[in-house]
Amino acid sequence: MEIGVREIEIIVREVLAGIENKGVKSSYVSPQSESGVFERVEDAIEAAHAAQRRWVENYRVEDRRRIIEALRVTAKKHAEALAKMVWEETGMGRFEDKIQKHIAVIEGTPGVECLTTDAISGDEGLMIEEYAPFGVIGAITPSTNPTETVINNTISMIAGGNSVVFNVHPGAKRSCAHCLKILHQAIVENGGPANLITMQREPDMEAVGKLTADPRIRLMVGTGGMPMVNALLRSGKKTIGAGAGNPPVIVDDTADIDLAARELYRGASFDNNILCLAEKEVFVMERVADELVDKLVREGAYLLNTVELSEILKFAMVEKSGSYDVNKKWVGKDASLFLEAIGITGRKDVRLLICETDKNHPFVMVEQLMPILPIVRLRSFEECVEAAVAAESGNRHTSSVFSRNVENMTKFGKIIETTIFTKNGSTLKGAGIGGEGHTTMTIAGPTGEGLTCARSFTRRRRCMLAEGGLRII
Repeated sequence: MEIGVREIEIIVREVLAGIENKGVKSSYVSPQSESGVFERVEDAIEAAHAAQRRWVENYRVEDRRRIIEALRVTAKKHAEALAKMVWEETGMGRFEDKIQKHIAVIEGTPGVECLTTDAISGDEGLMIEEYAPFGVIGAITPSTNPTETVINNTISMIAGGNSVVFNVHPGAKRSCAHCLKILHQAIVENGGPANLITMQREPDMEAVGKLTADPRIRLMVGTGGMPMVNALLRSGKKTIGAGAGNPPVIVDDTADIDLAARELYRGASFDNNILCLAEKEVFVMERVADELVDKLVREGAYLLNTVELSEILKFAMVEKSGSYDVNKKWVGKDASLFLEAIGITGRKDVRLLICETDKNHPFVMVEQLMPILPIVRLRSFEECVEAAVAAESGNRHTSSVFSRNVENMTKFGKIIETTIFTKNGSTLKGAGIGGEGHTTMTIAGPTGEGLTCARSFTRRRRCMLAEGGLRII
C-alpha cells in the first residue's frame, strides 16, 4: 500500500483531535473474534491490548517458547498452501520460490532464545538487565512478502512478550487474513490468549492513522516503501522502519566468475526479484565483463539486445518529467511475460533477463522489483564503487561483491554502509536463506535495528539489588 507522507500526517492529526489527553475512552464493549480478524481497527486494538496483558501476567517465557514451536509446526503444514494463495492473489513472484521463503521464516526466525539476560555482580550489589515487551505493536506489512512477514513478525513480536495489530497490504488482504487465522488458532489451541495477533479485515489508510494515534500502541513497525516509513517516523510514535533497497553488486577482476554467475542468477531470479534485498544491478570491471555475461547466459539468463531493452523499458517503467518510476503492473512478473510482450514466444523456461546499460540507465537507478538485471562495464574498481554508491541511493539496505581481493571487499563495505553486505554469495545468504544467521522479512536499515528478531521489539529494563545483596564472595 503506497501511503504518502502528507496523507498519514493529516489522518494522525485528525484522529488525535478526537482523543482525550488522558487516554482513549471507550463507550462500547469490544466484540470478541474467534479468528483475530475484526471489522474495525479499534476493536482489533482493544482486543490485542487485553491479550497482551494476559500474555505478560499469566504466561512464562517457557510458555512463549512452547507456543512459538507450535506456530512453526502449524505454519509449516500450511506453507505450500499459503505460497499458492499469495501467488494467486498478488500475481507476483514464483510459486516454488514462495514456498522456500515461507520455510525460511518459519525455521529461521528466532524466538525467545535471543532474549538473553546481562548480569553484573559487585560489592555494591547485583544488577540485571533484561529485554521487556513494549506492549501492543502496530505492524504494517507489504504485498511482496505478505504472509511471510506476518509469520516472521508474529514469532518475533510475541516472543518478546508483545501482541500485534497488523495492517496488511490491501493487495494481499485475503492471504494475510487466512494466515492470521491459522496462526491465531494455533496460539489458542496451545493454551495461549485469544487475540494476541489481530488485524482489520479491510485494511486502509485511516486504520494506519488510528494505529499511530492510539496510546495503547506502543511501537509501530513498517515493512515496505520509504514514503510509508518516513510517514510513520513523523507520526511521533516510536517506529522501526524497514524501507526500500536497490542492492548493487560489484564483480572485480579477481572474482571467481563461475561462482559470481551462478549466485547472481539464483539471487536475481528468486521470486522474480521482488525481495528488497535481491541483487538489482551489477557493476563489473571491463576485463571480466564478457566472461560474466557469457556465463550468466549459460546459467539460463536471456541477454536482451539494445532494441529489446528499449521496448521493455517503454512499458516496464513510467516516465514522469524526465525521471522514471516502476510500472506496478509489471512488478514481480515472470521473465517470459516480458519477452512475450515484445513478441518473443516459447521461452517459458527463462527466469532472468540481463542487459548491458550505462550506469545512469533507469533499470540501474530505480528499484524495479523485476527479473531484469542490468550490467554496467567500468574500467576500475574505484569506478565500480562510485557507481554502486550512487545507485544504492543512501538506502543502506543491501550490497554485495564478488572478489578475491580482501582490500577491495573491505573498501567497498566501509563506503557502502549497507545493513547487509554479502561477499562471494547471493544476497539471499545475507538474510539467512542458504547462509548463516537468522532470517527476517523486516530489515530495519532506516532506523538502525538491522535484521530484526524478538530482541528488536523489546526495551531494556534494569533491575538493581543494592547493598551487596546475594553476593557470596
